[in-house]
Amino acid sequence: MTEAEFAQDLKTLAEQSNAWPFEEAKKIVARLKKRPKDEVIFETGYGPSGLPHIGTFGEVARTTMVRHAFRVLTDDKIKTRLIAFSDDMDGLRKVPDNVPNKELLAKDLGKPLTKVVDPFGTHPSFGEHNNARLRSFLDHFGFDYEFASSTEYYKSGRFDETLLKMLANYDRVMEIILPTLGPDRRATYSPFLPVSPRTGIVLQVPMVARDEKRGTITYEDPDTGERITTPVTRGMVKCQWKADWAMRWTALGVDYEMAGKDLIDSVKLSGEICRALGGMPPEGFNYELFLDDKGQKISKSKGNGLTIEEWLRYASPESLSLFMYREPKAAKRLHFDVIPRNVDDYYQFLDAYTRQDGKQRLANPVWHVHGGEPPKPDMPVSFQMLLTLVSSSNAENAETLWGFIGRYRPGVTAQTHPKLNELVGYAIHYFRDFVLPEKKFREPSDQERAALNDLRDALSQLAPDATAEDIQNVVYEIGRREPFLDHKKKSKDGKPGVSLDWFNMLYQVLLGQEKGPRFGSFVAAFGIQNTVDMIDGALARSG
Repeated sequence: MTEAEFAQDLKTLAEQSNAWPFEEAKKIVARLKKRPKDEVIFETGYGPSGLPHIGTFGEVARTTMVRHAFRVLTDDKIKTRLIAFSDDMDGLRKVPDNVPNKELLAKDLGKPLTKVVDPFGTHPSFGEHNNARLRSFLDHFGFDYEFASSTEYYKSGRFDETLLKMLANYDRVMEIILPTLGPDRRATYSPFLPVSPRTGIVLQVPMVARDEKRGTITYEDPDTGERITTPVTRGMVKCQWKADWAMRWTALGVDYEMAGKDLIDSVKLSGEICRALGGMPPEGFNYELFLDDKGQKISKSKGNGLTIEEWLRYASPESLSLFMYREPKAAKRLHFDVIPRNVDDYYQFLDAYTRQDGKQRLANPVWHVHGGEPPKPDMPVSFQMLLTLVSSSNAENAETLWGFIGRYRPGVTAQTHPKLNELVGYAIHYFRDFVLPEKKFREPSDQERAALNDLRDALSQLAPDATAEDIQNVVYEIGRREPFLDHKKKSKDGKPGVSLDWFNMLYQVLLGQEKGPRFGSFVAAFGIQNTVDMIDGALARSG
């Protein structure tokens, strides 16, 4: 399919596509048929009580993919906006584990995050520091979004009209929320949280009285017992978060927002409150949570997941976007060991894109990652290959690694392939931080020693410029012995196949790692003599 044909048929193909961003976008198209409007609002939420993690970014990336799919389905005739909303007026409930100067934060517990001191000393408040971290990353990716601060929206009066609606519908809101609470919480609950004029703390106190006409509530100061009357407008109060979510949807006219699976009940509850306020809850879906290496939910305050900066130290932004695209409704480990696969899979998807028809292209993750305009593929060496080359040579600099690349792919240089040059840097960082500390060379058995000796001799007889395919054939033939035979598989000549155990053994014994790229390709890049020397070293080490 030519690019012109693809562009001409794009909307039709999009309407037929079952790729999840299109499935989500179709919900919004159906919504507009029921309630037409000139502008569609997409929203993502961020709680800046801890440092931003990749899960936060994931909401923006995925929502952006749905937004783009919607624009394709509607020929871009309806204006869209993406609001990245920060709940920075929330009170700080506990001191995060992963920040410096914790004693400074402890003094500000209970205050809005934009009134909590910045332990990093770079911004006027902790909330503003974390907001800046989020915006910096979103800007790095080139997202089209509008940043919104809860503090600013409350204090500027943008929420005033809807806050007064909530006051007018106070009893209805309470009827929705109270059945979901325990007896103790039910006795003190109010959707409004006044900000104490005396301490600056966001108070969770029951209401003594309310005045719809004046737009005020009255409560007792928990420390002094004094009765205080305050307006619900101009940032003098904020809402409890479920009520706050509903208030925000209503005030901003949000049409689409996704949320984590752990918030399913909260989404339903906030939706009911939104309807009570005269709004229409947004479309969206509940994505599965990200897990750390121990299978625990990642947390901003614990810092047990990958940070934004960490992923970008070891891999490209595109690989992270691919990770976010994949199976959003399935729980996934978000740990360092997922990075290499996503890097290589990204380039494999990119390479396949040019050979695909229109339907296949819209199901290809790179179409969504790049907003419909994937770049041309040009990655002659896989990330796994680079990692293995670094590991085998203990390369401490890019020049050494480029020497191997030049042997494997003549004419390929850092100047001709800048993206590969970036990958070289990622591979060196990844090797130093994760591969090198975990290197464990396995001792070969007697049968394995015999096989390695035979492989050494066979490789020594090959020409220095033997192709990767020739080398692979030799490696395969040497491995055709017990205990590596796979009798369920047959080669072209009818002989038994060779199990993966043979190749795994080569990497475990020779390189101290579990797996690697195609061994023949590795030897072609690393060099036959270097590989022979490596085998000699392994045999001597284990002897």
